[in-house]
Amino acid sequence: MPKEFYTERDIEDLVKRGVLSLDVSENCVLTELAYEKANQLGMKLIRPQPDNPPAAPVRPYLSDKEAARPAAPTVNAVTPAAQAAPSDLTARIRSAALAKLGTQVDPVLLDSIIERVLNSTGLK
Repeated sequence: MPKEFYTERDIEDLVKRGVLSLDVSENCVLTELAYEKANQLGMKLIRPQPDNPPAAPVRPYLSDKEAARPAAPTVNAVTPAAQAAPSDLTARIRSAALAKLGTQVDPVLLDSIIERVLNSTGLK
């Protein structure tokens, strides 16, 4: 049996026609925007399993024990470039970007972008 896809527009049309609930089975697929629109418009989505948005697929191959296990901590790798002094790192990034982009980029904008990235990554 072919799957039936619903988009945001389909949900709007259903609600305009007075349909306030939709059976969402394994043969029915809602796009992420359709899922959000259904929630916004108050449409009830009837599912045989717990309510999972499209971006959170059900993975039956994981047991409950594995799903409950905390994720391994991530380790931030520090490269030699990241260990350099911030001003040296800024200069190296600026020269590499200018070598790649030439006159296509505004130097003031480039400096601003480099500063924001280094600040957001904690390297400055």
